[in-house]
Amino acid sequence: MRILFAALLALLTAAPLTAQHVSGRFDYYVLALSWAPSWCETTADHRDSLSCDKGRGAGFTVHGLWPQYERGWPDNCPTTQHGPSRAQTRAMIDLMGSSGLAWYQWRKHGTCSGLSAQGYFDATREAAESIAIPPIFAQIDRDVSLPARVVEDAFIEANPALTRNAVTVTCQDRRLQEVRICLTRDLQPRDCAPDARRDCSRNMVMPPPR
Repeated sequence: MRILFAALLALLTAAPLTAQHVSGRFDYYVLALSWAPSWCETTADHRDSLSCDKGRGAGFTVHGLWPQYERGWPDNCPTTQHGPSRAQTRAMIDLMGSSGLAWYQWRKHGTCSGLSAQGYFDATREAAESIAIPPIFAQIDRDVSLPARVVEDAFIEANPALTRNAVTVTCQDRRLQEVRICLTRDLQPRDCAPDARRDCSRNMVMPPPR
């Protein structure tokens, strides 16, 4: 009897976790904007990306548009939607830096959006175009050390609809990694859930655009 009860309890406990990862069933989005110069310096095996070409001057590029729960997030959701064509992923290079990243983001995150591949890419572009990149960052001509709050303040000044809790600044290897902005399912600014607020807690370096 105890073994049967334990097995039943395990099934009941696991059921909500399995049910969570359903395409189209999520609460809000996170738009992740990568600082390309940091990524190029720390990820040498991906330097074929256009974001790393010298003279291109790439600053913030789109990492992805991620469906979120109020706690946690889904990924790699089962979907009946077809994957994107090569033409569709190539069309995202100007925004994301590589067609490979576009494909990966569809597979991991787009499948959870409930949208078609083209619909997901359209939503990603619409989300990115709704956020103004502070022009000051294009003027950086050397490594700059600064706290996350300065980057956050710049985005809030350029986008008055954003609150401080709607913007998260992350770092990796002591460099600015990403600015993550929380949006409703209709791509309007909203506060991030508590588990999505993980600002870098120390000064970080912003390498200059190439």
